[in-house]
Amino acid sequence: MKLISPIAIVLDTTPLRLLTQKKNVPEAELCRLWYRTLIQAGCLFFVPEIADYELRREFLRQGNESAITRLQTFNSAIPSRCLPLTTPAVRLAAELWAKVRNQGRTTASPVALDADVLIAAQAELLNFAAFNLSAVVVATANIGHLSVLTAAVFWSGIQP
Repeated sequence: MKLISPIAIVLDTTPLRLLTQKKNVPEAELCRLWYRTLIQAGCLFFVPEIADYELRREFLRQGNESAITRLQTFNSAIPSRCLPLTTPAVRLAAELWAKVRNQGRTTASPVALDADVLIAAQAELLNFAAFNLSAVVVATANIGHLSVLTAAVFWSGIQP
C-alpha cells in the first residue's frame, strides 16, 4: 500500500512485538526501519490496548522484564499512542463480530474473545481527522482475519 498522504497506523500484535523486540533480530530491525521511515513521512502510530494486553501477558508469563520495559517505553513515547479499550469500542466490536458471522465468515473460534474485532473497532473509532490524517489502516501479519473487519495491510506493505 503506497501512501498518498500521512495516515494513522494501528498496530496489531505482530508488528508491535517486532518494534519492541531486542536489538539485532533481523526482522525486528527491518520493522524498526519501516517504522522510522513512516514516522518521517508524517504517519502516526497507535497501539490498541488489546494488542498491548496480548503481548504483555506473554512477556509476563515468560518473566521477560526487559521486553515489558521495551513495550512500555514504546507505548509511552507519544502520549496519544495508546488507544484505550472503551465501551463504544467493545460495542462496535460486538457488532462487527455479529456482522461477519452472519455473512458466514469467522475470525476466531465462536467462544474466543477475538482480539481482532476489538482492534478493528478501535481502528474504526479512531478520530483520524483530529490528527489531520487521511486514513486509518491496521498494520498486521494477519490479513485474513482483519481485512474482513477493517482496512488492514501486511505491515511491511505500508510504504511512504
